[in-house]
Amino acid sequence: MQEYNALVLHQGAVHSRRLQAADPDEARRLCAAEGMQVLKLDVRRGLRGARQTFSLTLFVQELVALLDAGLVLVEAIQTLHEKAASAPQAHVLQSLLNALYQGQTLSQAMAGQPAVFPSLLVASVASSEHTGQLPQALRRFNHYELRVEALRKRVKGTLIYPCAVIGVGGLILVFLLGFVVPRFATVFSGMRDLAFTGRLMVWWGRLVNEHGLALSLGLMLIVAGTVAVLRTAPVRAKLANCLWRVPRLRQQRTLFILTRFYRTLGLLLQGGMPVVEALALTGGLLPQATREELRQTIEDVRQGQALSASLERRRLTTPIAARLLRVGEKSGDLPGMCERIAQFHDEALERAIEMFSKVFEPVLMLLVGGLIGLIVFLLYMPIFEMAGSVS
Repeated sequence: MQEYNALVLHQGAVHSRRLQAADPDEARRLCAAEGMQVLKLDVRRGLRGARQTFSLTLFVQELVALLDAGLVLVEAIQTLHEKAASAPQAHVLQSLLNALYQGQTLSQAMAGQPAVFPSLLVASVASSEHTGQLPQALRRFNHYELRVEALRKRVKGTLIYPCAVIGVGGLILVFLLGFVVPRFATVFSGMRDLAFTGRLMVWWGRLVNEHGLALSLGLMLIVAGTVAVLRTAPVRAKLANCLWRVPRLRQQRTLFILTRFYRTLGLLLQGGMPVVEALALTGGLLPQATREELRQTIEDVRQGQALSASLERRRLTTPIAARLLRVGEKSGDLPGMCERIAQFHDEALERAIEMFSKVFEPVLMLLVGGLIGLIVFLLYMPIFEMAGSVS
């Protein structure tokens, strides 16, 4: 959803109006429905930005609670619309109600707003509409979202501490090099027969004192340029490719992708979707280089081959996952086995993340502390030399 500022002609007068719409065409339709002619339409930009998010997880949780309480679907969404806390939420729910009143199913109404409702939720709801198990499908999707979000937060949380250490260490280094070292250099500038470290410190102190402003501007430009370059998609892709060349990181990345793949596949199969359709929909979670392997797997399944054998042949599984899939095919509980595979991989990822934290964080502390200690040592080295010469 975006917020627009519209300049409209209504009843012979020009007015300015603010409205919420998914795109400019919808904004023009909303104005035309009220008898207004749009003269100018601009996206409104504020401090928080024009785009406001729709809480999908909260919507699913509240909808499940209302359906379990005995309300029919339209009544449940109407209740959520009446208690909507923001204009974007109210607009999304009103669009759902309008589609339902026109005779569309809930999945069709959700499909009309792809920016809000992901295709996975739409497919889960569509499958449940044939079985009459909408609350169960929504509950499974909510569980899926919570598990994926928990894993994502776990990865982000692991990176917070190293980033904080690097940031604080960088500020300390800037303070030492920009303030402390020049002060020491002023004291040592009159000394003779300084060692190399002393001469280096005196040179740096003079450079900062004479060109401090230029150095500060240059440092800010370097930092800003580095951040801008890192935010571009090609550079981030190249950096990611370099990271994935590390065998251990590549292995954990593959495990993360397979975890999402099997959890999504299990969710769709539990909703009653056929295997081929579930595989096709789940393919969007795989990297571009792996999707061709999945397409070949789909063709194998259509020809009657076993899913476990095809996935194992295409390297879209792990040894344990392949065994669990074979058990699921024999017992007829393939959806449950997919969920077990995802849980097993989740535990493996959590162990890997915990091991990374235990090993990387102390090493990072040693590196940052070593740099700071080296600068402090260089500061006091001339003093030690002078004390040695006096003695």
